[in-house]
Amino acid sequence: MKRYLTFITLAVCAFSSAQNINEVLRYGTENLQGTARFQAMGGAFGALGGDLSSLNVNPAGSAVFNNSLFTISGSNYNTSNQSSYFGNSTNSKNNNLDLNQIGGAFVFKNTNSDSDWQKFTLAFNYDLINNFDNEYYVTGNSTQGIDNYFLNFAQGTPFGSILRQDGEYIEEAYLDIGSNQGYKEQQTFLGYYGGILDPVSEDDNNTDYVSNTIYNSVNQEFLRRTTGYNSKFTLNMGSQFKENLYMGASLNFHNVFYSRFDRFTENGYDPTSEIQRTTFDNYLQTDGNGFSFSLGAIAKLNEYVRLGGSYQSPTWYQLEDDFSQRINSDLADDEINFIDFNIVNLFESYTVKTPSKLTGSLAVIFAQDGLLSFDYGYQDFSKAELRPTSDPSFQAVNNLISNDLGTVSTFRLGGEYKIEQVSLRAGYRFEQSPYANGNTIGDLNAVSGGIGYNFGGSRLDFALSRSQQDINERLFDSGITTPAIINRINTNTTLSYTINF
Repeated sequence: MKRYLTFITLAVCAFSSAQNINEVLRYGTENLQGTARFQAMGGAFGALGGDLSSLNVNPAGSAVFNNSLFTISGSNYNTSNQSSYFGNSTNSKNNNLDLNQIGGAFVFKNTNSDSDWQKFTLAFNYDLINNFDNEYYVTGNSTQGIDNYFLNFAQGTPFGSILRQDGEYIEEAYLDIGSNQGYKEQQTFLGYYGGILDPVSEDDNNTDYVSNTIYNSVNQEFLRRTTGYNSKFTLNMGSQFKENLYMGASLNFHNVFYSRFDRFTENGYDPTSEIQRTTFDNYLQTDGNGFSFSLGAIAKLNEYVRLGGSYQSPTWYQLEDDFSQRINSDLADDEINFIDFNIVNLFESYTVKTPSKLTGSLAVIFAQDGLLSFDYGYQDFSKAELRPTSDPSFQAVNNLISNDLGTVSTFRLGGEYKIEQVSLRAGYRFEQSPYANGNTIGDLNAVSGGIGYNFGGSRLDFALSRSQQDINERLFDSGITTPAIINRINTNTTLSYTINF
C-alpha cells in the first residue's frame, strides 16, 4: 500500500531533483507537432493560417478559412539516442503511435453588405505539443562514484537527526525525515542506511561523513525511461476585417503528465572494498495543468505578400510531483528493501511560469501554384520562474534560471508547390539553445517534407520530419558531475485527414 507524506516546499526545493531548471525547459519548449501539412512545412504558418495547427503560431489563422472543416491527425514517433559516457557509446531507440491532433472550425460569413466585417470563425483544436516517451542507456568507467552524491548532502548534517527512533520502521523514518527536515537530510538517511557512508564519529552532533566504498574508478550503468505528454486544447475566435486584415485570439488549456524512471547500478570497486555493488533507483511523476492565451493578426499587403504578427503569453502551470526511491548495497541495512517505489513523497503544488513568445511572419503567395513562408520567433527563457517567488528555495532555482538560460530565436521556413490536386511540401526549422553557454543543450535543426492530395470535399496529407539536437545530460543533480553526451534524433511520420463542410 502506498504511503503519502507531504513535503514542506521550503525544505526541499533547493535540493530536490523534482523542481529545478529542467521543469522550465520541459514545459516551456514545444516539439513540432500538429497536422501533416503544418509539420511538412516546418510550422511556418504565422502569415498563412488556414490550418488548425497554425493557431499555435498565430490565432488569426482561423480567420483565413473560407469554409468550415474538421481535421484529425495521427503520428508515429521514433526517437534515437546515441549516447557517450566516458568514451563508451550506446544506442537506444523508442517508437510509439499516438493521435496527436483533432480539431474543427466553423465559419460564419456576414451577409450584411454594409458591414466591414466579412466573416467570423470559431475554432477548437487539440494538439499534442510534446511527447515525453523516450529512453536512453549509458555505461562507462567513472572516477566519480555514487558515494559523492550522498556525501554532498551528508556533510554538515547532524548524525543524530537522521537516526531511526525506537520502534520506528525504516520506511516511516525515511518519510518523516523528508517531511520534517528536508530532502538533504533524507538523502543522508538513505546513504547511511543504504551502507554507502558512515559518520566519522557516532556522536549525535557529528557532521562529518566518509565513504564506505574504495575505488579508483567504477563501472556505472544508467537507464532513464520517460513517458507522458504535454497537450494543449485551444478555443479560438477569428474575424476578417474588409479584404486585407485577419485577427484572432485564443485561450489555451494545457494538460501535463510526466513520469521518469532512473535505474543506476555501480560496481567494479577495489577488491578491498566491503561494497562491491550498489543500486540506486529513482521514480518521479508529475501531474498538472496550465493556461495561456495568444493574440495575432495577418495583413494581406497585396495579392502576393502577407505579413503576420502574434503574441503568446506566458504559460502558467500548476504542478504536483511525487517522488520515490530505492537503494541497496553489500552493507545496506537488512530492512532497506522496505523503502521502495510504494513509499511515496508527495510535494506541495507549485507553479512554473514559462516565458512569453513573439512571432513575426512573412509569406509570399504565387497565385494557385504555391507559396513560401517564413516565421521568426523570440523567447527569453531567463524570464521563466518557479513560484511562489517569495520561497527562498525557489529564489535559488530562479537565480540559476536567470544566470544560465538566455534568449531563444527560432527560424521556420516552409514551401508548397501545387500540381493540380497534388501538393508537394518542404520545411526547415532552427531553434537556438535555451542555455546561455549553448552547450548544455545544443541548437536544434530539423528538416521536413510531405505530400497532400485534395479530393475536393476532403484532403489527405502526409508528412515526414526529422530533428537533431545534442544534449549534455547529468545522471544526478549532485555529486556525479560528468554528463552523458547524447545526440538525439526525432523522426516523426504524420497522416492527417480533413473534411470540408
